[in-house]
Amino acid sequence: EAWGAPPTVAGYKGGDLVGLRERLDYLQDLGITALYLNPIFAATANHRYHTQDYLTVDPLLGGNVAFAALRDEVHRRGMRIMLDGVFNHCSRGHLFFSDVLENGPASPWIDYFTIQGWPLHAYDETGPANYDCWWGLRALPRWNTDHPAVREYLLRIGEYWVRQGIDGWRLDVPNEIHAPGFWAEFRQRVRAINPDTYLVGEIWGDASRYLAGDQFDAVMNYLFTESAIQFIGQDRTQQPLVSGMGYHPYPALDAVGYANKIDSVLRMYPPEITAAQFNLLDSHDTARLRDILGGDEAGVRLATLLLCTFPGTPSIYYGDEIGLAGGRDPDNRRAFPWDHPATWNAGALAYHRQFIALRQAHPALRHGTYTRLAPTSDTAGGLVYAFARHDAEKTIIVAINAGTQTERVAVAPPPAPSRMERGDSAPQMLLGARDALRRQGDALELTVSPRDACVLSL
Repeated sequence: EAWGAPPTVAGYKGGDLVGLRERLDYLQDLGITALYLNPIFAATANHRYHTQDYLTVDPLLGGNVAFAALRDEVHRRGMRIMLDGVFNHCSRGHLFFSDVLENGPASPWIDYFTIQGWPLHAYDETGPANYDCWWGLRALPRWNTDHPAVREYLLRIGEYWVRQGIDGWRLDVPNEIHAPGFWAEFRQRVRAINPDTYLVGEIWGDASRYLAGDQFDAVMNYLFTESAIQFIGQDRTQQPLVSGMGYHPYPALDAVGYANKIDSVLRMYPPEITAAQFNLLDSHDTARLRDILGGDEAGVRLATLLLCTFPGTPSIYYGDEIGLAGGRDPDNRRAFPWDHPATWNAGALAYHRQFIALRQAHPALRHGTYTRLAPTSDTAGGLVYAFARHDAEKTIIVAINAGTQTERVAVAPPPAPSRMERGDSAPQMLLGARDALRRQGDALELTVSPRDACVLSL
């Protein structure tokens, strides 16, 4: 299909890993330090969640040679790369399943899948599929992960790509693999090769059972996503774009509701897990935030600031930084308009760069403790939320006004011993007007414009 044509369920646009390597200058200039790639292995679908060969990078993407060149260049730049692992199911075109279709009960791989009866109807929908498949989709036969040989096969794939130099795995629907100890063993084996391998599970809700230190380092933090949309979106959230999904970014929350919900999310996991969480505003599975908010640029900017200042690892879905639009799948997977920079949203690109640089310039935003500053009580109705990220050296205060009226908020910064000893307590406004700040005894009073924010450093 033409590069700029609307995405379709089965169409291909022609992008590849060679092109991605050529764009690393752009990504590094933006401030990106790691790449998460949707599945790249040979598959029978444009999104490649129908894995046909786990050991071969899709030739349409340039094959294993193109991946090796990308990996080497990413690492040369001090960046990291994470692949998408789809180990719950495969394609009906996978060699093992194709053999079952060909040879029936005589196939040596018959026990790799859960067969319910014969004949199998992998392509003919006039009869029952007669095998377990993901969400009833015949194109996606499920692995029988209770079978020791299947378990070993999948674990070796995990090990193989870590040996090939990847820095992490994003694991697709891991909560649907119920084989006892599977993910604990996966962690043990890949960590034996590279102790720093980052493991992220695609779990949309409370993932406490997976984040006890024995399985994943993080999950895709859709609890943060939905909370941010509830607070920032208010009445702008486009309900048809978010209904029936795996998250619930509605109803709208005022500042108290948002702060309370975020407090509960942060209490779910140990601080070490929170610091590693994979935070996002949208993804290949959701409509883009800009569309969800009905094109409200101020809202996208505020949500991006939240993303870049919140505990965890901020993830930016490609194209969000230039205002790429997109509704529900597959519209959310539009091609990046590389050759038409005049169509880019220059303002969005500027504030993405600004907020990423802000995070990188202040270690407290990457590693510091989170403290809620305002609102401090359960008084409903306000739309100003403020919090601090702080370490022994510095405190960063962020105040966000999701409302349409100018608001004043008084905050009491948490103490920072080293700063107090130096006597260096003069605040520096990093974002917002200088006259937006004034002292009020031991507290600071911030004046925050409508649909705007202030960030200051102490």
